[in-house]
Amino acid sequence: MNPIIMPQLSGVYKTYQGSVIVKIGIPKEIKSNENRVALVPSGAAVLAADGHTVIVETGAGLGSGFSDAEYQAAGAQIAGDAEAVWAAGELIVKVKEPVEPEWKRIRPVQTIFTYFHFAASEKLTRAHLASGAFCIAYETVELPTRELPLLTPMSEVAGRMAVQEGAKYLEKIYGGRGVLLAGVPGVAPGKVVILGGGTVGVNAAKIAAGMGTQVILLDVSVQRLRHLGDILPANVQLLISNRHNVLRHIANADLVIGAVLIPGAAAPRLILREDLKVMRPGAVIVDVAVDQGGCVETIHPTTHDNPVFVVDGIVHYGVANMPGGVPLTSTLALTNATLSYVQQLANRGIAAALRESPALLNGLNIGAGKVTHRKVAEAFGLDYSPAESVID
Repeated sequence: MNPIIMPQLSGVYKTYQGSVIVKIGIPKEIKSNENRVALVPSGAAVLAADGHTVIVETGAGLGSGFSDAEYQAAGAQIAGDAEAVWAAGELIVKVKEPVEPEWKRIRPVQTIFTYFHFAASEKLTRAHLASGAFCIAYETVELPTRELPLLTPMSEVAGRMAVQEGAKYLEKIYGGRGVLLAGVPGVAPGKVVILGGGTVGVNAAKIAAGMGTQVILLDVSVQRLRHLGDILPANVQLLISNRHNVLRHIANADLVIGAVLIPGAAAPRLILREDLKVMRPGAVIVDVAVDQGGCVETIHPTTHDNPVFVVDGIVHYGVANMPGGVPLTSTLALTNATLSYVQQLANRGIAAALRESPALLNGLNIGAGKVTHRKVAEAFGLDYSPAESVID
């Protein structure tokens, strides 16, 4: 793909008392049942106090419990529709990736800051390449410690929800085995198998263990398992993840949680279609990795409206925006993590912020018609350009 020739990024903003005036657009999320909003009123107040113009689409915060009046009181402007927000915003801050109806609104040089998960969708990737926008993905903003600070809060929510949702769909009315995960006196509790010992896996293990279930957590890193052995309850059994152990333990699991993450890349397939035959009919799989393609071969993205489907007798839960089901908690947790990075982008200007912050630079997946994250390029056989090359 030919690169799009872009003007110098830092030149599109006006300076103001030593900082940068940026128009920050907060559109309403239109992905199915996505009730989160990218910025709470208190965050809008911080950005307005820094001299920036914050433009919030009418009703953007209602799903999370925040009224237009609260945003206005915080110093934000309310725009009547999405077109106005996208047209005015130099920096667009969202929760989820722009969906197809929004693609036509994206402008060259505009910066979009959100969860993208490009490696799960070539169509999404190519649309943003063609737009000429600068796409900074929450999920690949990475600190020198390898921590993913903007993915962590939603991973915490999703990990805890995975057990909650799995327990629900184990009920017979939904096609599940009819098992109460916690058990009762005289009846053994259920068994939960967790694939991956990252933030999602740890939070799932804590909730499952707290319910008194038998928990098996598998991870490829012995060092990570040693660490988890010090912090997780005694009823969490920690095992190395390999083909033998995965098959052995999903065979008698009531709930399997996919919690695998390779930052920026498609998730590895750990459970194949043929493996479902060894599982108990009515067992439930919750694949939290579905937004990166999933670690279960038979998974596909679902919505909160229609969250589950059955393959070979196994209930599959594939909601790609799980935290959207608890938007008040999720929105507050997300803004706690993202606001300081939005401030960096707005106060310093996009180019300067990317140059000065290695964490933010790691988050740049696409810029000026180029793929700037190696894992995204590898996923679809696209040319890769270092992120530094599109901001110099």
